[in-house]
Amino acid sequence: MAQEKKQKSSKIREDWIQVDALCCGMDWDEADLSKPQILIEDVFGSSHPGSVHLDRLAQEVSIGVFQEGGKPAGFHGTDICDGWAMLHSGMNYILPSREVLCDLVEVHGRVIPWDGIVVLSSCDKSIPAHLMAVSRLNIPAIHVPGGSNRIGPNLSHSVLVGETATKMRRGENVSREVRDYKLSACPGAGACQFMGTASTMQCMSEALGMAWPGSALIPASLADIGRLSRQAGRQIMELAQKGIRPSDILTPEAFENAIKVHAAIGGSTNALLHLPAIAHELGLKIEAERFDQLNRVIPYLTNIQPSGEYLTELFWYAGGIPRVQKELRGVLDLKVMTVTGKTLAENLEQLEREGFFRRGEGYLANYKVKREDIIRQAENSKGAGSIAVLKGNLAPEGAVVKYSAVASAMLTHEGPARVFNREEDAFQAILQGRIQPGSVIVIRYEGPRGSGMPEILATTEALATNPDLHNTAIVTDGRFSGATRGPCIGHVSPEAARGGPIAVVEDGDLISIDIPNRILSVAGCAGEKMNPQAIQAVMAERQKRWQPPTLQQPRGLLQRYCRQAGSAMKGAYLME
Repeated sequence: MAQEKKQKSSKIREDWIQVDALCCGMDWDEADLSKPQILIEDVFGSSHPGSVHLDRLAQEVSIGVFQEGGKPAGFHGTDICDGWAMLHSGMNYILPSREVLCDLVEVHGRVIPWDGIVVLSSCDKSIPAHLMAVSRLNIPAIHVPGGSNRIGPNLSHSVLVGETATKMRRGENVSREVRDYKLSACPGAGACQFMGTASTMQCMSEALGMAWPGSALIPASLADIGRLSRQAGRQIMELAQKGIRPSDILTPEAFENAIKVHAAIGGSTNALLHLPAIAHELGLKIEAERFDQLNRVIPYLTNIQPSGEYLTELFWYAGGIPRVQKELRGVLDLKVMTVTGKTLAENLEQLEREGFFRRGEGYLANYKVKREDIIRQAENSKGAGSIAVLKGNLAPEGAVVKYSAVASAMLTHEGPARVFNREEDAFQAILQGRIQPGSVIVIRYEGPRGSGMPEILATTEALATNPDLHNTAIVTDGRFSGATRGPCIGHVSPEAARGGPIAVVEDGDLISIDIPNRILSVAGCAGEKMNPQAIQAVMAERQKRWQPPTLQQPRGLLQRYCRQAGSAMKGAYLME
């Protein structure tokens, strides 16, 4: 089938035969030289459990390409993990790494006119980087998600939470529990087991139509993940033959579908950085307000940590993204094209015929759990959406909160600001008991232009695991981990480094949070409640006196990123 298609690089090979000589110096023979050539791009490496197994899946993809008469070529660019970067300056490089990996895949994709590309990734920044890159290249492409890690003991996962975390931060002896956690929190390969950013972005890839139906969050220990990887290798040959490109799949309708799925699954706030950045590569624009509009009406369907009870392995057994799409079929565009070469409607019908949902429920029976415990029927939803975009005099361009992980008592809150210019200082203040209950912790200069927009999971966990601070909130121009829970509002824009209002907030100012009405504002200054006009006058006077601080970033990537990054509310991609 695919052998009949003339390879895109044939003219180059005729004009410069060194290309063939170089290929024959590796693992090519003469018969391979005339076959369609497929770039297999993975992030395999000893960087974290989400990537350590991708070489094996890339081999399965390669077998599928061979089976359909193509020649695969394996390229690699290892990604990095937020977990390794926590509590030191390495975290500042995590979001910029998205741009680096995207550029690297583009370089690999431009070196020769490939007939197609398959990208393999599991986690936070590598999935959006890969989807950005294939959109930029716009050649036939498929994304293969690396699946989900296994569940730890007692429904535990890779982030230490609960009573043990609380005791550890208080200095109590929990050495036995901590050792157990080290040895069992990540039982194998795959992405973290909760609906963090890694899991969210696997789901977004499938919801966009760029990953095979039912592949997001498949347990990485199951044989199914190898079969689907091989299927992706076969399928890329069909996409290459038919000329189906990312721009045919990643349409405005596909992004609308993905945002609706994101609302239904309680996805990470980081999707508001990544989906707009992917769309940007295609010349499309996604406004943050669209997330908010859809989250007001889309039913919230899942019961997955950190907002719920269960973990992603069971989510996949319950039907995963296809089950969510079936529940949302009345509001999704079912005619969108996908990497199967078929529409979303056709994919869901085929999964039903092939027993995908039936087999998953069989696995669930082993855990004595019902599908409806994990993925609710739409009519039994407990409310709408999971993400809100807040605006007000503190965030004129917007801020983001995952309200599905916020206790109802904290959906509205007003308290005095406790201001920090570095996350590390706020973290230590919480641990040392220097935060008054009811405060609003303001952490600034942690946006894209400030420090590369690190996630502040350590600080949010320190807050969440301190029972004395249950009525205390965080507001920041930084970003959060997908594991974040509690009243934590991020992406405040304009950020402090750009002179946004957050830059001139002072200790004691009253900060008002009203999630139902989507408001984040300064309600008073120096502990005194004031009318909006008076507050505006005070803030304006402070901004006249404000001088941008000298933010010394190391030479190289981080310095370049902090000079060129756009607003978090638009995707924080590098401005052209």
